[in-house]
Amino acid sequence: MLISYHFPPVGGAGVQRPVKFVKYLRRFGWEASVLVAANPSAPLSDESLLRDIPAETHIARARTWEPSYSMKAKLARDAGSKATAPGPRRRLVGALRGATTLALQPDPQVLWLPSALRAGGHLLRTIHHDAILATAPSYSNLLLGALLKRRFGLPLVLDFRDEWDISQRFLENARQDAFSCAVQQRMQRYILRQADAIVCTTKSSAQRLQDRAREAGSHAASTCIYNGFDEDDIAPGPAATDIARPDRDVFRLVYTGTLWNLTNVEPLVAAIEVLDASAPERLAQLELVVVGRRTEQQEKLLDRIKKTRCRLRLDPYCDHSRSIAWMKSADALCVLLSDVESACRVVPAKMFEYLSIGKEILAIAPDGEAADIIKAHHAGSHIHPGDVLGIAGWLRERVQGGRRALPNDNAVEIAQFSRERLCEQLARLLDQLPMAAP
Repeated sequence: MLISYHFPPVGGAGVQRPVKFVKYLRRFGWEASVLVAANPSAPLSDESLLRDIPAETHIARARTWEPSYSMKAKLARDAGSKATAPGPRRRLVGALRGATTLALQPDPQVLWLPSALRAGGHLLRTIHHDAILATAPSYSNLLLGALLKRRFGLPLVLDFRDEWDISQRFLENARQDAFSCAVQQRMQRYILRQADAIVCTTKSSAQRLQDRAREAGSHAASTCIYNGFDEDDIAPGPAATDIARPDRDVFRLVYTGTLWNLTNVEPLVAAIEVLDASAPERLAQLELVVVGRRTEQQEKLLDRIKKTRCRLRLDPYCDHSRSIAWMKSADALCVLLSDVESACRVVPAKMFEYLSIGKEILAIAPDGEAADIIKAHHAGSHIHPGDVLGIAGWLRERVQGGRRALPNDNAVEIAQFSRERLCEQLARLLDQLPMAAP
């Protein structure tokens, strides 16, 4: 049984991992049922992901008491405006909001647990299962998996798409007060003690979670199963007319994915400003395409590009096939990682699709696992976020016609990141669990 609060038609990069698990595990002897939220509070939708789910998949849906995403956004805006009001009203609004968020540990999706616990219990009683796989974020999924494991005695696999500690530090609206940190650290230790196996999306995260598990008294082994690319998604297909390239003399740099604290666009913006000051006529030959959701702070940074001669195209979150079409239209693809603590253990999920498409990659990232993968498997360019002049120089060379031809002999190495092969790794891990089917 796979536990995933977010599941299609909910969209987003994080949703693709559980979807691909469900799609490919059956090829290696495992059938997956899925426990999902019936009314998830999520900002994005992508119905195109539904085609990856086998028709025979049993999906149990449990309602959550969490408000809709639009309602939460409205409450946040109202709270922000009221918080600027002077006097007792401001203090009352702040106190009520703080008390509410303090109660929702580890995340607001904890409001899903009561009904999900009932639905999950019913599913496990009515259909034979050999294991529970809980994927996070949301981290309430892991808590639910631990509670169901204790009730039914099935082995539990925890899948960390993002490290809990990193998410707590960088996610929007994450609680960082001492009380929340203490509560979540205690929850994480409890969940790790319940685990029979731990899966992470980078090797360095796997080592980090292995250490955390040992500190918590768990003997569960931690392993890395990367995010990857699906050959079916990369297959040729018609592109939308608005993505077409009318001017082939313009160098198109494409970034896809969320822009937030951990993928700060500021180094690229600053490099574009440097080029605008030194060679504005060259900058007119650069088109930057940004596809995906952006925080308000990142929107303000992108507004600075509008004051330069760089051509800027912004596309909000779109379905996965359109995102792939944007990648294929590029002359080069951009990876962004902020120079912050723990970023060395992060590998953006989109990077594997970049690798499979075979375009040049500009990786603006600190030293770490993402940079190591780029340098080992791709003739891309890795530039530190603090090297603004280096980024500007890279851009200047490309708009002057310095496009790089990539070697075509690394397809075998890139194939190791296919979703199907990665699901085979998960299936072999499941095979080794106690009480699991052979």
